[in-house]
Amino acid sequence: MRTSLGVFLFLFATLFLSGCSKEPGIGGRAKITGKLIGKFYSDDQLTQFAGLDVLGDERVYLVYGNEKTQYDDDVRTTYDGTFEFKYLRPGKYVVFMYENCYPCASLQQEKLFEVEITDKDEVADLGEITLNKKQ
Repeated sequence: MRTSLGVFLFLFATLFLSGCSKEPGIGGRAKITGKLIGKFYSDDQLTQFAGLDVLGDERVYLVYGNEKTQYDDDVRTTYDGTFEFKYLRPGKYVVFMYENCYPCASLQQEKLFEVEITDKDEVADLGEITLNKKQ
């Protein structure tokens, strides 16, 4: 009886500890930040430059890890173009957003940034990101 209890506790502890591996995602104290700037054009071919301005209320997407094709989280930029993904654990992430392009089939393409957070309190700042946008 004592042997079977010991085996049971050993198996339970092994399964419990193996299930505690920390993968990228929510549950930490790290952040990914950045700021979106729009490079505006007045024509569909993106040749008539119209000016630069911050991109407020623009969607920014986050993928936990770098193996997936679907996003796990998204935020909108604030009025000044800044964005922030909070409470992340160490690991690899992909941040992406969409910009206009010509010639491309959908007139839109993604702009990808791979980020690796190595410290639990790290702030990974992507800086200013310029996106081509049709006015």
